[in-house]
Amino acid sequence: MQEFFSNYSTILVFLHVISAVIWVGGMIAIRVAVHPALQSIEEPKVKLGKTLQIVGRLFNLVIPFILILLATGIIFELAGIKGTLTHAKEGIWTVMTLNFIFMYIKRAKAQKLFNSGKLEEAKKCVKILPTILLPINILLGVIAIFIGVILRGM
Repeated sequence: MQEFFSNYSTILVFLHVISAVIWVGGMIAIRVAVHPALQSIEEPKVKLGKTLQIVGRLFNLVIPFILILLATGIIFELAGIKGTLTHAKEGIWTVMTLNFIFMYIKRAKAQKLFNSGKLEEAKKCVKILPTILLPINILLGVIAIFIGVILRGM
């Protein structure tokens, strides 16, 4: 594995970094730019429908990048890149992934409720995403990227 990493380290690091940037950057864009803009929509059904559509598209976009992060992280670990900071970063990405899975399930449930005309229940189901869960993942993602920068400098 060490030889594989040595031969492909540049591409592996690039895939790892671009995946982190797309995942964390996508969350930041949704929370800071898109979510506030959606609040200007006055019709509740349209606002909720657009919110579910946009979040669903983001979630589907980032799934492959989450898998790339996982795969490249495993390769780094098998290649012998270890240490306290590496383990901290792995822990952060694990918490983020579990949080993402929870958000994905909540959004899917809200979509089903929305599709069956249960707007208030759907709204309650996703309310926690922009207020708590997404900001947690953004903060953790920024910390993990910063740790990654520190590790590359070592």
